[in-house]
Amino acid sequence: MDKNPILDIRGLTVDFNLYGRTVRALNNFSLSLARGETMAVVGESGSGKTVHALAVLGLLPMPPAQIISGEIMFEGRNLLNLPPAQMRNIRGNRISMIFQDPMTSLNPVFTIGYQVAEALLAHGRAKNRAEAHAKTLELLQDAGIDEPARRAEQYPHQFSGGMRQRAMIACALACSPDIIIADEPTTALDVTIQAQILELINSLKRKYQTSVILITHNLGIVAQTADRVTVLYSGRVMERASVQELFAKPKHPYTRGLLDSIPSIHGNPDRLSAIKGIPPAPGSKTAGCVFAPRCPNVFAKCLTYTPPEFPEGGGTSACFLCEGAPA
Repeated sequence: MDKNPILDIRGLTVDFNLYGRTVRALNNFSLSLARGETMAVVGESGSGKTVHALAVLGLLPMPPAQIISGEIMFEGRNLLNLPPAQMRNIRGNRISMIFQDPMTSLNPVFTIGYQVAEALLAHGRAKNRAEAHAKTLELLQDAGIDEPARRAEQYPHQFSGGMRQRAMIACALACSPDIIIADEPTTALDVTIQAQILELINSLKRKYQTSVILITHNLGIVAQTADRVTVLYSGRVMERASVQELFAKPKHPYTRGLLDSIPSIHGNPDRLSAIKGIPPAPGSKTAGCVFAPRCPNVFAKCLTYTPPEFPEGGGTSACFLCEGAPA
């Protein structure tokens, strides 16, 4: 692991106060991102994947969100302590985000070209609108959009789903950021377009030397794209590993359950494997390991104590099965 990561999240705990109840969305979450690395953050819906990304960008609505503890260190500065003006200079400039649904993220009343150019002008990456327009056409071309001059004058509703996602990528890359956070960048796209978008992200990452946090529940995408993986469940980190180690020898029962649920051409075609039970309800408090109610390997200690992250190979696993095992 890089001893001087570009992004270092330490012990981040986030609560949401909703209708008199406190929901813990992230519990002591940590993540270290090296320069030029792609880190995948995976888990079921509601595991806290998007919450950590919004916290990095300072986009959590507060209230109802409340950051209880932790640090988000970016180039030696804790982003949680920066005043709004300094955070605005980082957001979209040094750290950008590709949001999950481009149709709701792009403004329907402005042209695609205007929205890409807006980031360039806001962060001083272009001296005037003419220069911003020229750079916008280059960005749209890099994002795989043909006829960029014509497409720049069109509105989001005139783009297909895949084209809108490419436009979102152009917006995210406008200022050549150090980090891109891609939140489910291929959701609702067919598999052919998914492959094109992933290849585009990879090629642009190499061109601009950008670090990527890839938020997804699709382990097939992880295998194609990521260098390392962080597995989340109910706001807690279950496992960390390189992508090769995770797929070859997963350590945590939850990770094994996720991998077993992927359809295989060698398995029973009539029956899909599934993790028994359902994730805990938001705000519920369970003694011991949060995965214990669904774990096939549960034993008495799991029901009382919360497992720490035990060193495992080149990563960690928050499971008592790994206690005392050689790292």
